[in-house]
Amino acid sequence: MNAVMTHLPQIKVPATYMRGGTSKGVFFSLTDLPEAAQVPGEARDNLLLRVIGSPDPYGKHTDGMGGATSSTSKTVILAKSEQPDHDVDYLFGQVAIDRPFVDWSGNCGNLTAAVGAFAISNGLVDAERVPENGIATIRIWQKNIQKTIIAQVPVTNGEVQETGDFELDGVTFPAAEVKVEFLEPVDASEAMFPTGNIVDDLEVPAHIVKGGTLKATMINAGIPTVFINAQDIGYTGTELQEAINGDAEALERFETIRAHGAVKMGLIQDISEAAARQHTPKVAFVAPPASYAASSGKDISADDIDLNVRALSMGKLHHAMMGTAAVAIATAAAIPGTLVNEAAGGGERNSVTFGHPSGTLRVGAEAEQNNGEWKVNKAIMSRSARVLMEGNVKVPQEHI
Repeated sequence: MNAVMTHLPQIKVPATYMRGGTSKGVFFSLTDLPEAAQVPGEARDNLLLRVIGSPDPYGKHTDGMGGATSSTSKTVILAKSEQPDHDVDYLFGQVAIDRPFVDWSGNCGNLTAAVGAFAISNGLVDAERVPENGIATIRIWQKNIQKTIIAQVPVTNGEVQETGDFELDGVTFPAAEVKVEFLEPVDASEAMFPTGNIVDDLEVPAHIVKGGTLKATMINAGIPTVFINAQDIGYTGTELQEAINGDAEALERFETIRAHGAVKMGLIQDISEAAARQHTPKVAFVAPPASYAASSGKDISADDIDLNVRALSMGKLHHAMMGTAAVAIATAAAIPGTLVNEAAGGGERNSVTFGHPSGTLRVGAEAEQNNGEWKVNKAIMSRSARVLMEGNVKVPQEHI
């Protein structure tokens, strides 16, 4: 006689699947999570891993809500803010694809554009702060990095306006514009340049680059980022994803550079720790303006951009640009002498338009120098966001 195996039924968790900028993820209200997952820890991580469908040795996320890329294996937990003068607390979890790991070390700038909309639609913002028609100024406390972000969310007839004609390269369809301001992306108590230098000679193994050193701007703004020159590693800065993501040797080189940069920035003590900190720092390479065909086939003219930037996220070249890395680009571009600023032609500037694999993006930053120290008051960019689906995600109980 065959033994009858008993399995607990799945549980339902209220959730919203949203696109924000060029990313998408699964959004939750904190109080809708199972009680064990309402606090940080193993239960929360296990829940989010199962929701996304990780770890997946097939690299497809077939059995989950993820899309098997760094842009689509994202989770967000929102709550009424516990911070004075803020509306919503925003916690971001980047879910690894191939192993059981959720990285809580950084923000997702792209999904930030969707946070305000979710907060309004789910009653996390006091009603008097939302106009019947106009722009709702949503004050977001980003819990991962302890920073304030302001999202300007359009509202029509008391509801979030999602449709519009704002086009964002890397997003297929137009939508309503959401202006996002990252306030004081670097705290006064933090070093914008952790090494003390605008440009460093970053030591890496000799097989990575001839001579064993790379010029690097290592900046902590938006997200810790290591910028290097494209030509120093044999690239032009006009590359698309397939030029790098299918090259295992190239990906390994970038990960080695990232790991050594992380040590130099003081984020980890030893390069062996980099594997457990995939989300930060980012590594990106810059080049002066050059024309290329974007992934959609759209022609990008060198005359329309200030520089080209390509960035890696979670070990792969990003299909567009991470929002947090765009903050780092805006900040570094505003400071004369950085590799980003030099690639854009040098000098003082408060905005740049850069080319990425999907097209172009304009970003701005307000920077000022006091007693030789640079301070950035805010970085600004426009994004869009849209609800893709809302309802419940289902998760087997034994995974919580």
